[in-house]
Amino acid sequence: MSAVANEKKPDADTLREAIGRETRSSDVVNLARCQQLEATLDRGVDKVAVGDPAPLGIHWCVNLACAPMAQIDTDGHPKRGQFLPDVPLPRRMWAGGQLRLLDPILVGDRVDQTSIITDVRVKEGRSGTLCFITVEHTISTERGVAIREKQDIVYRGQTSTPKPASISEEVAKSATIRKAVTANPVLLFRYSALTFNAHRIHYDRDYAQLEEGYPGLVVHGPLQATQLLNLAASYKCMPKTFHFRGVSPLFDGSEYTLNAEPTDAGLDLWTSSAAGHDAMLAKAEWS
Repeated sequence: MSAVANEKKPDADTLREAIGRETRSSDVVNLARCQQLEATLDRGVDKVAVGDPAPLGIHWCVNLACAPMAQIDTDGHPKRGQFLPDVPLPRRMWAGGQLRLLDPILVGDRVDQTSIITDVRVKEGRSGTLCFITVEHTISTERGVAIREKQDIVYRGQTSTPKPASISEEVAKSATIRKAVTANPVLLFRYSALTFNAHRIHYDRDYAQLEEGYPGLVVHGPLQATQLLNLAASYKCMPKTFHFRGVSPLFDGSEYTLNAEPTDAGLDLWTSSAAGHDAMLAKAEWS
């Protein structure tokens, strides 16, 4: 029997029992990890030293879930039903989120993270049943809260493979700031290693194409968010808020661009494929 035939419709009431579930973790932002992130962002490793502000996005590279191999599912993710509820839809993706950046994280800091599930929603979309889970993270150092993050995770059915969006006005407009990035397997491998992310769509081409129906390896959502967040910081300084959402996937094999356009409120940012498709949209604000 096919995976589609075995697929169950999520029971929203049962899944919502996970709301309020909480987990805590602690880690240290060491120099080597910061240098590795800088290198992955194609910047010099001499840009950071102990006591300096860590590159933005480093919080996605610490306090990582370390599931034993016996607890890994066929897609490379940890098996369901531990912290995150057991959603009976096979495809999991990072949909977007919001950051409130309250204080820089420094190289050498101990960081404590509290994560709590705050919402579970099941809805019917054009591509089938979707389940959205919202997790709120509080990331603190010895100086106090550094980041408050809201993370949105989406689960999709076996036949629900997101396709590149049509070219939109958001991409069609000119960008004051634009930087090209080469999407190749080395970049994706490095970021997967930094974030201990074993999701096979980022490194296993056969799995990505034959099992999940993508045309190539998928560029990580958090990688794009990290690149846009650092682009915003290079324009001015660390923003106070950063909102981002994925609208279509990016794939390896060509360049994609990081784009930014100043607005009255701050910066509109986006990534776009070589063909001009929106991939991730973001906003950075300093007030």
